[in-house]
Amino acid sequence: MTELNRPTVPKWPFFLGDACLLGLAWFVHWQAKLPLEPFALWAICVCVALGAALGVLPFVLEHRLRLKLAETESLTSVVAQVKNLEGIAAQIQFATSQWQTVQDHSAKTVTAATAIGEKMATEARAFGEFMQKANDTEKANLRLEVDKLRRGEAEWLQVVVRMLDHTYALHQAAVRSGKAALIEQLSQFQGALRDGARRVGLTPVEARPGESFDSTKHQLPNDERPAEGAVVGSTVATGYTLRGQQVRPILVTLVSAESPAGPEAPPAEPQSSGPREQNLL
Repeated sequence: MTELNRPTVPKWPFFLGDACLLGLAWFVHWQAKLPLEPFALWAICVCVALGAALGVLPFVLEHRLRLKLAETESLTSVVAQVKNLEGIAAQIQFATSQWQTVQDHSAKTVTAATAIGEKMATEARAFGEFMQKANDTEKANLRLEVDKLRRGEAEWLQVVVRMLDHTYALHQAAVRSGKAALIEQLSQFQGALRDGARRVGLTPVEARPGESFDSTKHQLPNDERPAEGAVVGSTVATGYTLRGQQVRPILVTLVSAESPAGPEAPPAEPQSSGPREQNLL
């Protein structure tokens, strides 16, 4: 494939879109107040990311088009080789039909045909072994990619859970402070984060004060064992479910024997769970 015949993709529309998105990002930065609000920062990041994608996209499309053209040329070459083999087979058949008159020539033709058949069989076996090795390699690569995806899912899940835990702690601190404006702002912030987590399948779960302790979904600090019939007092750290499966139980405290049970009782002080991390997945 010569340089003149290489397919090209017009790049100016993509570059124009890239420039527009970068201009939009600059405009949002220029209009926003410092420090940048989360929405403005998010809009700038999205515009820059889309602009980068538009800048790379024409080269990717052009590369794919060239690959397809190369595959087409390879198929054309294979068809030509197949036609050549058909011509050779026709010549062999003609020589075989004339073997009575030209035994010497037919013997040479049969010898040549046998050699060609053996060579084709050898090449077929080699091709089969090559395809088997390629298949095994592809399977190994797919397994590695699956393992990478699982590790990546576990890492982003831990990051999101830690972010939600810190947000929940800030919200509880605001509730204890009794400042209504601060409580409202942190409640809206926590709700927005939880809505974003639910979109990827991660759902926070809190325990209700006064409900019975359930070891399948509740956990005490330091892995303590509660007495039978224990009642939940307050939530220390929310639990989480990922696509309907529990990934971390709810960390709770219990209502003491001296304090009244039920939702009107004051929540117990959260007990320290120590420096250990909660296991996810």
